[in-house]
Amino acid sequence: MYDPAGIYAKHPLWYNNIDGVGELGMGFMLLGLGLLGWLGIHAPKGTFWNQGYANLIFLGVMSAVIHYGNKAIKQRITYSRTGFVEYRKRDTVWRPMILGALFAILFSFVLKEALRPHRDLKTLAAVVIGLLFTGSYAYSIARTVRWKWMVVPVLALGFLTIALLPADLVEAVANHSRASGMPPALLGICLLSFLFYGAVLLVSGAISFSLYLRHNQPPAEEAQ
Repeated sequence: MYDPAGIYAKHPLWYNNIDGVGELGMGFMLLGLGLLGWLGIHAPKGTFWNQGYANLIFLGVMSAVIHYGNKAIKQRITYSRTGFVEYRKRDTVWRPMILGALFAILFSFVLKEALRPHRDLKTLAAVVIGLLFTGSYAYSIARTVRWKWMVVPVLALGFLTIALLPADLVEAVANHSRASGMPPALLGICLLSFLFYGAVLLVSGAISFSLYLRHNQPPAEEAQ
């Protein structure tokens, strides 16, 4: 008998995204961060989006929506269909912390290189961020579901396109701003990368969620 919970329970991070909710949450977060950055750069000075407390409020609301939305879907839909899995701390805390630290190291490297003269910052940043996001998707998501390997070349092509965009256009995305002391090219690449990757994750997660509902029916008493 096919037992999705039994298969995925052996790999907690895989099971966490069996319904696509993991991708939906990450996509929503990246789009939210991209939107927050965009508003902070393009909003007129003195408006709500240029206040320090605005970032805290926005991040707090976004985190609450992701946390409680994820929890509600799991409790109302996922657990009744494919069971409940309790994760060990290393799967829910340490691995994300390690991935975050690696991203911070790579970002620091890009920023350091940006301070050197005659560096093609735009291309360097796009390549590093693209490799990080595409690699993380391939390792943590695509290898768990075969059809998601089709998303990997889409990501690669998207980041390649971002890398090849004219520098003036990338800086215009950042409104030629040096917010937080970051060069406009780096800021523009980050905004475009977050928005692009977030959108791809939302689409991929939505497809997974739709397929999950189709292939995993609720218990008989619940379905009646």
